[in-house]
Amino acid sequence: MRYAPAILVGRLTRFAARLRKPGGGSAIPGLVVNRIAPGYLKRTLSGFPQGLVVVTGSAGKSTTTKMLVAILRAHGASVFTNPSTANISQGLTSALLERADWRGRVPGDIAVLEMDEGHGALVMQGVDARIVTLTNVMVDQIDRFHDPQMVVGMLARIAGRAREAVVVNADDANVERIAARVPDGIEVKRFGVSQAVLDGAPRGLGYTDTAEDRLASDSDRHGIVVEAVDGRSAVLRDGDASVDVQLPARGIHYGVDAAAAYATAKAALGERFDQDVAARALSEIPAVFGRGERVTVRGQEVDFVLIQNTASYQLNVDGIAPGTEQILFAIGSDVRDPSYFWPADASSLGRVAIVSGSKAHEAALMLAYDGVAIDRVETDLPTAIDDFLAAPAPASGVKTIVFSADSMRRTRAHLGLTEAE
Repeated sequence: MRYAPAILVGRLTRFAARLRKPGGGSAIPGLVVNRIAPGYLKRTLSGFPQGLVVVTGSAGKSTTTKMLVAILRAHGASVFTNPSTANISQGLTSALLERADWRGRVPGDIAVLEMDEGHGALVMQGVDARIVTLTNVMVDQIDRFHDPQMVVGMLARIAGRAREAVVVNADDANVERIAARVPDGIEVKRFGVSQAVLDGAPRGLGYTDTAEDRLASDSDRHGIVVEAVDGRSAVLRDGDASVDVQLPARGIHYGVDAAAAYATAKAALGERFDQDVAARALSEIPAVFGRGERVTVRGQEVDFVLIQNTASYQLNVDGIAPGTEQILFAIGSDVRDPSYFWPADASSLGRVAIVSGSKAHEAALMLAYDGVAIDRVETDLPTAIDDFLAAPAPASGVKTIVFSADSMRRTRAHLGLTEAE
């Protein structure tokens, strides 16, 4: 009852925001409720019968979370989760409001939440999690996180709220240092890649500090291992068992996300965990909102590839199928300084049909230095999208749009893809 007035105000705010901007304004109700009922978020997150699982880190949060939720639901669990755009405090509250009854109670046995690494450290103050999963530490958003060690400190504070287990990326030396400080009584579970997979990564895994040792079944550092990745197929090793899975998109990083989700689900489910059920669930999920997502627009298939930092740019460009001949590359206002992307090598693209977005000229210069041929620079993104889609179908592959987050949102809005992430 204590939160009923706040719930009512939040829902009215949500209704008004959607009238004004269909498909948008999703964080505003949460912002309002957090102001008038500041205890609601923490109290609700602490109220799920089977506890809270948090997924956080520089990259891979959204895909890992979606994979984890799919595995848990395939095992019969009732799961509350948040959209990947709702990973800060007001977004989390808005996501809870979507499912809450008039008293503020949210249905579900277990909550699985993706959390922004910066906001998560604040949200988790006073909130306990059963399990915290740490994906990696990358050079990310340097205007916001000036140094990777700043991110390490935030992730350590989130991990400190785990009461049962911390699931860590054993290939990330910074994450392993956090694991080394986990108190007695809290289990450490690991996931990572084999030496063969690492050797097959053209430019490494993208972490700011990659661990020297790989996971091995005959040592104390054992866990879920990505044994092989071939396009969208991957093999995970779970002890003596090999688990074949299909990934939502091409790339070693999606194999790592699958291993993270598998390891976390195994920690959460315990004896109820079934390898075959997990493999089927992983193999059936679609790509996550822009991250290797394939959509049908105007009668043709288009791949969406989201780049968010230098490492994700490199990994996703490397993951684009060889021979893809029609590419639209769009960098928007969210990339304040495009030189941030210069350390990556996009030469594998070969040719780009159109470069667009508010940073189109800077992006075109960057691509040109990588030896990428550019047919046209068009700063007006809607015009670029329309012309790109109007062009004849490619002889091989599918049309592919590579974009930053701002350009992704503008592209989806222009195409009428207004569903929530």
